[in-house]
Amino acid sequence: MVFSAKTLGRLKHRFDLAFNLKDISYTSEEVANLIAGYDGLITGWGSPQLTASFFQRADRLRIVAHSAGSVKFMLSKEVIERYILPRRICVCNANKAIAHNVAEATLGLLIMASRRFVDHVSSIRDRLTWRDPGLPLDVSTINGSTIGIVSASAVGREVIRLLSPFDVRILVYDPYLQKKEAQGLNVEKTDLRRLFSVSDFVTIHAPLTSDTRHMINRKYLGLLKDGAILLNTSRGGLIDHNALLEECKTGRIMAVLDVTDPEPLPPDSPLRGMANVIITPHIAGLGLYGYHKIGEVILGALENYFAGRKVENAIDFTKYEIIA
Repeated sequence: MVFSAKTLGRLKHRFDLAFNLKDISYTSEEVANLIAGYDGLITGWGSPQLTASFFQRADRLRIVAHSAGSVKFMLSKEVIERYILPRRICVCNANKAIAHNVAEATLGLLIMASRRFVDHVSSIRDRLTWRDPGLPLDVSTINGSTIGIVSASAVGREVIRLLSPFDVRILVYDPYLQKKEAQGLNVEKTDLRRLFSVSDFVTIHAPLTSDTRHMINRKYLGLLKDGAILLNTSRGGLIDHNALLEECKTGRIMAVLDVTDPEPLPPDSPLRGMANVIITPHIAGLGLYGYHKIGEVILGALENYFAGRKVENAIDFTKYEIIA
């Protein structure tokens, strides 16, 4: 539940609500049949697609507050152009709230991988070996490293914030990041080739679009330093997994994947059994802090909208092609 008891209480106090009390999500048809007479709709993970039929019956709808990240699965480009934009329906999401959990997980995974915690734990638990001589002690740490961040997205910016206490050099690849913005973030804007060539750690936070699918391919993976760590907590399709497998077979880099392509990986995927590959089951976004932040963001958006104030997390649909 993304709404804490406090936030839910405030939501009930401010608005006349109707809840889905079913154990399963509504279908598109069921939502369409129920929407007449409502000024706002709160959606989330598992929500159905909002079809033309839905908007034809949404006679009073003014805001859709999505208590999750991407809305592309829910709102087609045709629906946006035909209904959302002409009616000036506000659509907002909770990307920045989710970013708290994903960025925290990113930092934890970077530290865990660089210090070989998984290997040391496995050595003690499975082989009863105390300080395995086969594991290096002179590991690269976050401090003193160059960290490459692919995309200054909401998560990417939160990772930058969390890295601020560390002694690090941060490189960012993002074609939409302005030079002045980069300076404000205290990072160096660079191209993808240089980022992969000089970084000790590369962490990916780009949206998955037709342009970014397999953007991390053999050409860039081959540029990574020996001993570099590649982390993906965004979307599996950003990395060409065939190229990643071939690079990981050399043993010269470590890959940390919270997302894969496909997801989950097939049981017989070689990546599952490789010592230099750490896989977690798409859990970077989990955590009560971020969940409750989602509820707070959605409540704030509804309060601001109906009070005539600016909704900070409203989606700019002129950038539909590049949003997650």
